[in-house]
Amino acid sequence: MSELTNSPIWKKLEKLAERAKKTSLRELFAADPNRFERFSAAFEDWILLDYSKNLIDEEILDALIELAESRGLKEKTDKMFSGEKINFTENRAVLHVALRNLDERPIYVGGQNVAPMVSSVLKRMEKFVDSVRGGEKRGYTGKPFSDVVNIGIGGSDLGPRMVCQALTPYSDGTLAVSFVSNVDGTSLAETLKKVNPETTLFVVASKSFSTQETLTNARTARKWLLEKAGDKTAVAKHFIALSANREKVVDFGIDPENMFEFWDWVGGRYSL
Repeated sequence: MSELTNSPIWKKLEKLAERAKKTSLRELFAADPNRFERFSAAFEDWILLDYSKNLIDEEILDALIELAESRGLKEKTDKMFSGEKINFTENRAVLHVALRNLDERPIYVGGQNVAPMVSSVLKRMEKFVDSVRGGEKRGYTGKPFSDVVNIGIGGSDLGPRMVCQALTPYSDGTLAVSFVSNVDGTSLAETLKKVNPETTLFVVASKSFSTQETLTNARTARKWLLEKAGDKTAVAKHFIALSANREKVVDFGIDPENMFEFWDWVGGRYSL
């Protein structure tokens, strides 16, 4: 038995959990009309965390907070935000939070302020996106893009897929987005049947740019494009990369200006 599961607070939570199983949400809401207000939290108008629809009460909530405090959650969070190497299996920092640092406050990794690097990539990304949506960036025949195909796996597929679904009500329909993660060739083949090589932009998301499933699909998409275009320069116009490996991105044929970098201290699942 681990130190965690053998701790007094864990034992207490196990007993509270058994007690909670004997009630229902219907009963809890009937007994407390203000349950939602007491068991929810909001950040301005952006984020709502509603945990009122869980079998939780004040005693359980206090015990969960005590558990978090006993495990040093606050101290570990501070270490993460300060750039310490809390990923002990790979001996590196865990600073995906730096990518959300829109006010550019200094964040240090190994004594280096990484905020300017992040800001630079985000600005290039914004400029690129505007040029695609505005029609300035075009395909090999001079036509504006109509489709985007995201090629990735794991977090490099699920992250952007989730955001695109969530933001569908705000889309103006300018671009149709597809996702390919399955290494089974049928997945990509069916996607390619629906798009026009002259107007399709491929996004290859791979931190190492050596993920077997992603690169297999990316190479197949590149071959498809070259067969249609008959011109090697088309690759640079129709492919962009999200990666930490500039050398392999260039070897693939992608213009380094169309590579949006992230770093060793960002896990690949945060490539979104």
